Amino acid sequence: MSENIKDDILLRLKTIKGHIAGIEKMVEENKGCSDVLLQIAAVRSSLEKVGLSIINEHAQECLLSNEDGKISFEDMQSVVNLLVKFLK
Repeated sequence: MSENIKDDILLRLKTIKGHIAGIEKMVEENKGCSDVLLQIAAVRSSLEKVGLSIINEHAQECLLSNEDGKISFEDMQSVVNLLVKFLK
């Protein structure tokens, strides 16, 4: 994984961590359900973006790093399996 991608993912995860702390505080302060759920949706969306970024990086490393430029069935299947697991 390139340093730029890694730094971006770590920054996003720290932001998500902050959002989760904010949600905890909202629950402690008895904020409205709609406000809490809106923040949960934002965290879920952020996590999906992080996951897709990681899948994209993995696919590039797995599929484009072959010396002969050919993509093996096993490599393609690995990427597809990872994507399916992520989307469940």
